[in-house]
Amino acid sequence: MRDFNLKIGLEIHQQLDTGKLFCRCPCIIKDENPDFKIKRFLRTSASELGEIDQAALHEYKKGKHFIYESYSDVNCLIEIDEEPPKELNHHALNITLQVSLLLNARPVDQIQFMRKIVIDGSNVSGFQRTALIATNGYIETSEGKINIPTICLEEESAKKIEDTEEYRIYNLSRLGIPLIEIATSPDIKSPEGAKEAAEKLGMVLRSVKGLRRGLGSIRQDINLSVKNTSRVEIKGFQDLRSIPKVAEYEIQRRLKIIESGKTPEAEVRKAEPDLTTSFLRPMPGAQRMYVETDVPVIKITKKLLDSLELPIILDKQIESLEEKYKLNPDLAREIIKEEVPFENFVKEYKKIEPNTIAQILVEIPKEIKSRLKLDPTKLKESDFNQLFELIQTNKISKSLALDVLVEIINTGKIDLSKYETISLEELEKGIKNIIEKNKGASFGALMGEAMKLYKGKSDPKLISELVKKYSQ
Repeated sequence: MRDFNLKIGLEIHQQLDTGKLFCRCPCIIKDENPDFKIKRFLRTSASELGEIDQAALHEYKKGKHFIYESYSDVNCLIEIDEEPPKELNHHALNITLQVSLLLNARPVDQIQFMRKIVIDGSNVSGFQRTALIATNGYIETSEGKINIPTICLEEESAKKIEDTEEYRIYNLSRLGIPLIEIATSPDIKSPEGAKEAAEKLGMVLRSVKGLRRGLGSIRQDINLSVKNTSRVEIKGFQDLRSIPKVAEYEIQRRLKIIESGKTPEAEVRKAEPDLTTSFLRPMPGAQRMYVETDVPVIKITKKLLDSLELPIILDKQIESLEEKYKLNPDLAREIIKEEVPFENFVKEYKKIEPNTIAQILVEIPKEIKSRLKLDPTKLKESDFNQLFELIQTNKISKSLALDVLVEIINTGKIDLSKYETISLEELEKGIKNIIEKNKGASFGALMGEAMKLYKGKSDPKLISELVKKYSQ
């Protein structure tokens, strides 16, 4: 990018909803008062290389103790480091292999879990279990091929809820949830390209079943360097749209350091809400990795890989909906993104145009939320079934879908007397009467009079067609 040799890479972390990685506790993150608390001190030690990791040493020097808030129904002795890990969650492994194959990566022949030293308190044991699952993948973007050298499977950390000079409090319910880590090479050429690559990787991940959804279930980190200096890792992006601006800020910050005659440090920084960055810790190194002896090596066989059923990538699903049902791209994308059961409704209500069904399922809930300030999540699938049945049997007009759904949210039922339609014969007779009383009036004026009488009683499109027919 420009003339300062910009290099950007991504790390994507996606939680799975398969049960935890090394125990049988569910993947449920809780926020209520804990059932019990644990207090711990953690220390660092030299690795098998005889060196101490600088990031670990940085945390150790703070001298803090850690308090862990735990829950009896989602935490067990494994999370509090009082029992060895159980057998690896193979469902989580299979999902990671599916993602790897969708990203054109090659699974390794055997999986060896490692212990990564982490003494900021986010893991009770002082280390995180992580394993390399696949290598040499890639995605295609508008900036060209972005290589993916590693895809890993690891344990999620505990959730930090309070931090003081003396102690740090963590919520343990998140600890141990399976986490896929996807790391790209520094092939991305611009801040906007980083956003595009993150979106592409997110789209591939959402194509696979078994992933956790919602806020915090996926995280994106950026690694960047300028003018061949050391890299910086930026964590904590809350929104993909902020990636370009935060990256641009960090580029300019590091360029100013270079211009002052200094060399930028290799460090980990946090993306702040105001789109700046702040120091977190020194960059960790290879000294913090050593072999996990409690988890046996797992062989990846051809039989296992052949048994995996790969889903259709979301982009292909969107294209298929567009072509099959003549939907506009935005509607098709929303249907796939929000996992709306659109095709089930289309099969059930064949007399209603697919585009009408799509608009009712996607656009009306948005309008209910944004314009009317009501909660569309109160609407159940059965409510939409009731609405479509009434439209299909001509008991109400499709133009009243918004009114009907709002009434369901407010009262829990539909008062059909408000929406009763009139027969075609009555409509024709009424429109002829309007035309007779308003001889010489324009089409717009006639439509205005007709809609005053028949809005909600008949389809506006049908009213328009009859006004045209009898006014000529």
